[in-house]
Amino acid sequence: MATPPQPLEVEPVLTPDDATPDPMIRARGLRKSYGDVRALDGLDLDVPRGTVLGLLGPNGAGKTTCVRILATLLVPDEGTVDVAGIDVIARPDAVRARMGLSGQYAAVDEYLTGFENLVMVGRLYGFDRRRARARAKELLERFSLADAGDRPARTYSGGMRRRLDLAGALVAEPDVLVLDEPTTGLDPRSRNQMWAVIRELVAGGATLLLTTQYLEEADLLADQIVVIDRGRAIAKGTADDLKRQIGGERVEVVVADPSALEAVREVLEQVTGGEVVVDGETRTLTAPAVAGPQTLMEVLRRLDTEAIVLDDVGLRRPTLDDVFLELTGHGAEDTVADETNQDGS
Repeated sequence: MATPPQPLEVEPVLTPDDATPDPMIRARGLRKSYGDVRALDGLDLDVPRGTVLGLLGPNGAGKTTCVRILATLLVPDEGTVDVAGIDVIARPDAVRARMGLSGQYAAVDEYLTGFENLVMVGRLYGFDRRRARARAKELLERFSLADAGDRPARTYSGGMRRRLDLAGALVAEPDVLVLDEPTTGLDPRSRNQMWAVIRELVAGGATLLLTTQYLEEADLLADQIVVIDRGRAIAKGTADDLKRQIGGERVEVVVADPSALEAVREVLEQVTGGEVVVDGETRTLTAPAVAGPQTLMEVLRRLDTEAIVLDDVGLRRPTLDDVFLELTGHGAEDTVADETNQDGS
């Protein structure tokens, strides 16, 4: 079994607050192994009612294994998990009635129309024909699919299929919605459309668990973020909390002439008093900006005095990608080779 990397000493705490009010999802000590590979290694989660928790991690981190356990598709080797106050292991049927799930790949029947797909889901939930048809029409309108409702799903674009899949997850008006990498493989326009749909659900009071590899997605949509790596939570907090863990703003300077790199480095050291990172290939220098805009203004004044020509300059806040790299030693899109094929996460 691969030895998991040791997390850095960071704030805030890595375990959920047991006093979290009214959690709709609560997991404690989840462990799951596939042969010699441990996909989950004591994972704890809390998702309060009406909030979005972003579960962030690379392929192989354990995200999809966690989703499959929540969705009653897998039984954990150890640990407990409740959804809407219902024990997932003891009462899986009751959990399924309260949860909507949209997986990594759109689960639609390509030979049925969009309308027929949603009617089928309603009938599987026990709706009578009239109610199933009414709900299907309502959701097609809500997800801007009404004009395509009579077309076979195989004629839909990737973004349309994802919206139809998400509509199917909402047929029974679930208390909890789990979205497993809902925008994977979508083009930027379709991704933005999905984000708009998710924001609408959140505005309506939905409780969501969102797994993603996209740092921007977690930043935009999640109230709280849990970063996981090799099946363990390594940090928890808001996007701003996590960014603060590796410091504040930075001055970033791109010089026009590589020969000016050393002169600019000296200026940045003098102004900021911090470590200057130099990337000769991109002609970029980065240094901490403790005073924010004031630091930037002083850097510009000094560089102008020395007549150094710049291609670009600005203040840069740490991204969640920076946070992940700091916490794990690898980027958020890196693949963990010995786990990727175990659970697809």
